[in-house]
Amino acid sequence: MRLLLVEDDVMVASGIKLGLSDAGYAVDWVGSAERALEVLADESFDLAVIDIGLPGISGLELTQRLRRSNMDSASMPILILTARDALLDRVQGLDMGADDYMVKPFELPELLARLRALARRSQAATTAVLSFGPLELDTAARSVGARVPDDSAAGSHLQPIDLGPREWTVLEYLLIHAPKPASKDKLLQALTGWDKEITPNAVEVYASRLRGKIEPFGVALRSIRGFGYRLELVAPPA
Repeated sequence: MRLLLVEDDVMVASGIKLGLSDAGYAVDWVGSAERALEVLADESFDLAVIDIGLPGISGLELTQRLRRSNMDSASMPILILTARDALLDRVQGLDMGADDYMVKPFELPELLARLRALARRSQAATTAVLSFGPLELDTAARSVGARVPDDSAAGSHLQPIDLGPREWTVLEYLLIHAPKPASKDKLLQALTGWDKEITPNAVEVYASRLRGKIEPFGVALRSIRGFGYRLELVAPPA
C-alpha cells in the first residue's frame, strides 16, 4: 500500500519511514502541508500520516482542506500525529476529518496496527485477513497461503505460499480491490515510492511470478489489455 507521510522533523520522519517501509508500505515523505497539497493534487495514496505541528499550514488545516477538496485523496484515511496530549487537540483533529490519532512518542507496532485498522475500515473489511477463494493473506502476521482440502476434522488446511516482498504487495493490492480490476499504474505506485525507480514492465514481471504461484490453487491472475490485472477463480489444475 502507498502511504504519504507529512512530517517536518527529519529524524522523526526518517524513523517512521524506515519502519513503515520495512513493514511493506511504499512510503513517500514531504516536510510541509504546502508540499503535501501539491503532491496530492497529482497523485493518489492509500493512507496518510500527518503531523499536527507543521510549519505554515498546520496538520489540522491540511486535514480539513483535504476533506473539503475534490481530490482523489479526499476520502483517504488519515492518521494524525501530535506531541500535545490535550483533549482539545485530539477532538479538533477528529472533527476536522482525521480518522485516528497518535500522541508522540509512540511505538511502531501500535502505529502499524492502527494503519492496518484504517485500511480495513476503508475497504469495509473486519479482520486482518484478506481472502479470495482459497487465498488468505494475513496483513498482521505477514503470511499468505491457500486453503486446500484434507482428511482432518476441519476438512482443510492452509498451505503456505512463499512470496517475495513485491509479489506480496501486488497480491495485497489485488485482494483489497477484488473482484474489481487494478490498474497497472496503481500497482506501480503501490510497489514503490519516489526514491525507488522501477519501470512499468516490472509490474508485469512480478505479476507473472505471482501468477505461477497462485494458479495451482485455482486463482487466475488475468491481464486486462491496456489497463491492468484482476483475480478470478478457476478450476485448479488436475
